[in-house]
Amino acid sequence: MRIKKWLLILGCILYMFASFPIMTLAEDEKSVVTKTGKYSMKDEVIYGNLDASGNIQNMYVVNTFYVIKPGNLVDYGKYINVRNLTNLSEIEQKSVNKVHFQAEEGEFYYQGELTNQPLPWDVSITYLLNGKKVQPEKLAGQSGDLEIQITTSANEQVDSIFFDYYLLQISLTLDPKVFQNIQAPEGSEAKEGKNKLITFSVMPKQEEELIVSADVENFEMERIQISAIPANIAMEDPDLMGMKDEMQLLSDAIREIHSGISELTNGIAELHSGATELSGGSSEYLQGIQELDQSSKELVEGSQEIRDVLQQVDEAVQGDIEIPDLDDLQQLPEMFQQLANGLLEYAGLLEQLDEAISNIPDDVISEKQMEAVYATLEEGNAGAEVVDVVKELERSYEQAQIIKEMNQGIVGNFARLTKNMAKELIEIAKVMGESMENMDELEKLTELQEGLSLLSSEFQAFHNGIVRYTGGVSSLATSYGEVDAGIKGLTDGSLALENGANELQKGSNKLHESTNDLPSEMQSEIEKQLEEFDFSDFEPASFVSDLNENIDVVQFVLQTEKIEIEETEAAEEETKQEKSFWDRFLDLFRK
Repeated sequence: MRIKKWLLILGCILYMFASFPIMTLAEDEKSVVTKTGKYSMKDEVIYGNLDASGNIQNMYVVNTFYVIKPGNLVDYGKYINVRNLTNLSEIEQKSVNKVHFQAEEGEFYYQGELTNQPLPWDVSITYLLNGKKVQPEKLAGQSGDLEIQITTSANEQVDSIFFDYYLLQISLTLDPKVFQNIQAPEGSEAKEGKNKLITFSVMPKQEEELIVSADVENFEMERIQISAIPANIAMEDPDLMGMKDEMQLLSDAIREIHSGISELTNGIAELHSGATELSGGSSEYLQGIQELDQSSKELVEGSQEIRDVLQQVDEAVQGDIEIPDLDDLQQLPEMFQQLANGLLEYAGLLEQLDEAISNIPDDVISEKQMEAVYATLEEGNAGAEVVDVVKELERSYEQAQIIKEMNQGIVGNFARLTKNMAKELIEIAKVMGESMENMDELEKLTELQEGLSLLSSEFQAFHNGIVRYTGGVSSLATSYGEVDAGIKGLTDGSLALENGANELQKGSNKLHESTNDLPSEMQSEIEKQLEEFDFSDFEPASFVSDLNENIDVVQFVLQTEKIEIEETEAAEEETKQEKSFWDRFLDLFRK
């Protein structure tokens, strides 16, 4: 039984070795074809190994030819070593930059090793532990706050077509047992088994600094993967019809807001103009009422003197009939006339005040309308100062309405009453003047006694009215000062509001002008942005030699070395003792 097993093993070995010449012979027979072959396309995949800092260590290229006519083919590249990956036929390097090989119809692969060949990108990887730069070989097993900085930039020594048209993707595989609190603001995060995969994308023509930070414990890290492919992103023209309609609605709404703000500004200007006129009339009235109040004491004292004189005269004429000294009486008509003139002037001021109060607009601004105004200001991004001015205007408007409501014709009635008093004084002065002309007639002394008695009695009532009247003037002068101050506040507030509304109108006008053609501008901007991702003019080029033709796909697959904790001597010894493949194969037949 044991002999049969060994015979079986020997047969297998002989079969394996016997097949080599046969295959070689078959390939030799095929190599007889010396005709020039032809291929439709060629692909290049560049594989590179980098150290942990991003420096190139070694690089090789796998070339793929899509042969449409069998025969001899020529490829170009400064390879230090080439290897056939398709069959056992030899590949000849007849010069430093020229490779010859025989290929059958179909796909043909061969590998070429490069040396001192720069990449299109300069890649630099920096490691910071607790804020200090640390060389990667000293990082293994360390713990703390780690930051990895990866910078990419153009390598001016290489054809710029790769930097200008290729998309870089950089991926880091992080073990959650080692990495905690991972932060990568510009990267995308995904799961890869138990690990986290952080991927960065660098667009063509872009130089980037990419950062990954984390808390690490017993630091070690898998290889950083870097790939580069042409950024021939298929970008179809987006359907913007719905968006353009919405932008048009927005533009129209902004235009309506601007129109409403313009109307509001005009209304505020009219309000300020009316408030200015009201303030001017109020100031004149306040000045008049204050002057009248100041002269009220003199008016009362004069009226009192007249009353006393009349009483004295009346008492005198009611006694013995003697011709009295009439010098004081002769002055009475003139005094009454002056008093009447003063009352007429005061009545005129009252009429002006009544007219000013009557000119306050009757329009009622509802709370809902004010809410709409505030909403409009908010949509127009009005500043806090403008909103405060609107609130002050609202308060001033309410005070003006209160003044108008409180008046209810009182000031007008007071003016008419004052006029009537003045007319009565004028009539009294006239009657007294006529009476004085006839005082030389003694036979009418009795009539004079009766007239003076009546005048003295009536004047007492008039004097009482003067006292009440001046008291009212004093109260009005005091209280109207507050009213006038409120009207001036209304004027100042409306001025500030007008200035704020003008600024708001300027802003809304600028916004309106900048968004008037918003749909077309949006279309133009999107087209401009899409142009940056339009790589339709890209024509593939060989990485290893510009003599190569019919290039279809060229891509890069790069990786850094691992950063890992060194194995102990016991682990290394265990690795050495592991059985080889041949030993494991023979173990199948050992019993």
